[in-house]
Amino acid sequence: MTGLTQPDAPKVSAFDLSKVWTSGRNIFGIAMTVITASFAVMAVIPLAAIIINVSSEGLKLINLDLFTKLPPPPGLSGGGLGNAIVGTLITLAIAAVISVPLGVLGAVWLSEFGRGSKIAYWVRFSANVLSGVPAIIAGLFAYTIVVLTMGSFSAFAGGVALSVVMLPIVMRTTEEGLVLVPEEVRLAAFGLGATRFEMVSRIVLPAALPSIATAVTLAVARAGGEAAPLLFTALNNNFWSTDIFRPISTLSVQVYFFSIIPYKPQQQLAWAGALVLLGIILFVSISSRLLTRKKVF
Repeated sequence: MTGLTQPDAPKVSAFDLSKVWTSGRNIFGIAMTVITASFAVMAVIPLAAIIINVSSEGLKLINLDLFTKLPPPPGLSGGGLGNAIVGTLITLAIAAVISVPLGVLGAVWLSEFGRGSKIAYWVRFSANVLSGVPAIIAGLFAYTIVVLTMGSFSAFAGGVALSVVMLPIVMRTTEEGLVLVPEEVRLAAFGLGATRFEMVSRIVLPAALPSIATAVTLAVARAGGEAAPLLFTALNNNFWSTDIFRPISTLSVQVYFFSIIPYKPQQQLAWAGALVLLGIILFVSISSRLLTRKKVF
């Protein structure tokens, strides 16, 4: 009687293993994509809810009077926030004039001249600490430095306070954009005979313009909604004013005041002011993107 032979074990080819590995990677990639998209949606839902809520309440009073008239006395309807809109634009402009050049120059020094030095480390560390300081501390700083020195509240003092809030955002975001510019581009510029100043001003900065625009937008968005530092510096003004050395009205302060008083007309104006403030930030964001949409590389 002949013995029974065992059947050969099935052989797994390298091609089959490759298919299994590829299939597993695809499943993992799909799973991670679904998880990432889910968390993104979870982050967007509160933002969308805020925008929808502010728009639904604020659109009721969006008319010409809102931009051209003064706020009404408490309890009376009508009027607008014209003086607060002008004051907001003035204080944000002052803050941008102070913080954007300083922030961009600081970022250029950190990424191009002071890279790896101890001074750069402490400057970067100080900017990170400053970005986490409450805005009311910036208001107290501007109050001590500007208001007490000048002897009065003013739009200029408000701009200084907001510039302290904006400066670290502009510096750190701009530096991240400058670092992303490939090192080969710098070496190519030097190889063509460009000086360091020419390399930075004509090559690196234009390449980082989208990052600079993002930095300015983030800084304006952060500073535009701050009321606490302006209470210590710009204070408020119930009348029209464009004098940067006198108290001035701002949207964030008006929204704060109108939202806490028990009168429906003023509460409606607070919703409208919040919507206008969102519109200003959106306008700055769109404008910066349009100005920097030309790509260098």
